[in-house]
Amino acid sequence: MTALSTRAKIGVAAASAVLLGAVAAGYAATAAQPDRTPPPAAGDQAVTLTPGPRLLTITDRHVSSVATADPTGPRTVSGVECLRVYAAAGTGVCLKQETPWSYQVVVLDAALRPTRSLPVPGLPNRARVSSSGRMVSWTTFVGGDSYTTSGFSTRTGILDTGTGATVTSLEEFAVTRDGRSYRNPDVNFWGVTFTADDNRFYATMSTAGKRYLVRGDVAARRVETLKENVECPSLSPDGTRVAFKEAVDADPAKGWRLSVLDLATMRVTATAETASVDDQAAWLDAGTLAYTLRQDDGRPDVWGVPADGSGSPKLLVPGAESPSPLN
Repeated sequence: MTALSTRAKIGVAAASAVLLGAVAAGYAATAAQPDRTPPPAAGDQAVTLTPGPRLLTITDRHVSSVATADPTGPRTVSGVECLRVYAAAGTGVCLKQETPWSYQVVVLDAALRPTRSLPVPGLPNRARVSSSGRMVSWTTFVGGDSYTTSGFSTRTGILDTGTGATVTSLEEFAVTRDGRSYRNPDVNFWGVTFTADDNRFYATMSTAGKRYLVRGDVAARRVETLKENVECPSLSPDGTRVAFKEAVDADPAKGWRLSVLDLATMRVTATAETASVDDQAAWLDAGTLAYTLRQDDGRPDVWGVPADGSGSPKLLVPGAESPSPLN
């Protein structure tokens, strides 16, 4: 099967229904089965989170890395297992399976050693670390199994690794919607991305059938809505743009278009990626996004595309997922 035919089939499937097989349900199915390949030998654990020109990924549930200059080239695979991983400034976050139906958030040091862990409910979904390495965030599904079905529920938390202060759920925060104080028991959050000051962040909030980009303040414990139909934001290195998945016709059942929002003008630019991207994209640099697409058999691949709408998608790391630049 060629990459082109696979991508075409992904697009057709997404148009009819994009299930969380691309994310949480796929993780659940994988977690219930043994690895497709044996774990690497203990002596092969050479993966490091020290900043450098490398791309961190997950290969067959093991943390791995490749050179950003040659992402399809030789890959270093560790013995550390994660369902989601992200790293910055030598700090990593690993969403890890503890038992067949329980999971943990594990904070890793630069040598992939755990420094802190806490149990989390539900299926691992999103993970992020602030650019300084201090703030860690995660999202899990705690009800339902898909963004496209009614009744789904998420739980998003934040950990300050410097003080140990933990927000177990963003649902504890005060909400301002369209300039007014807002309360609703159906409020859900997911997909945090931090600004450079380690206090403010962006995320997705869902309520009353709509999805919003929100800007949050950890110290003040509040969020405010900015724009509708913005999911899984990822802040650019310069803090001026947000990459996100935009539901086609504002209906997640029709799939998502990977797009970029200019925060100053609120102008949206669709990328050249036309397959449905159910992922929180990562910025490889100021102009390139990386994200995961799954083949028909569920195998993930990491792809890249220019953030300005130009060019075309390019396969970066075959058989991998959860990209995180270490540069």
